[in-house]
Amino acid sequence: MTKTFYQFVQTFRGGSDAFAYFAEAAFEDHGFPKQSTDFNELSDYVEMQQDSHMTTAVFDALWALYV
Repeated sequence: MTKTFYQFVQTFRGGSDAFAYFAEAAFEDHGFPKQSTDFNELSDYVEMQQDSHMTTAVFDALWALYV
């Protein structure tokens, strides 16, 4: 079974870098598409949130590691 992007991102929680802040923001965001593995769905969601820790730049870096 493949991990969802959310499951992958949560492995970064607890740190003090941009990936950890993104993971914490996704954790706190109850609307985050937790079951998704689709780049477009996740990218669109992140773009719409305008969260200072959940940025598209960090998302792109995390996505590159995820795939």
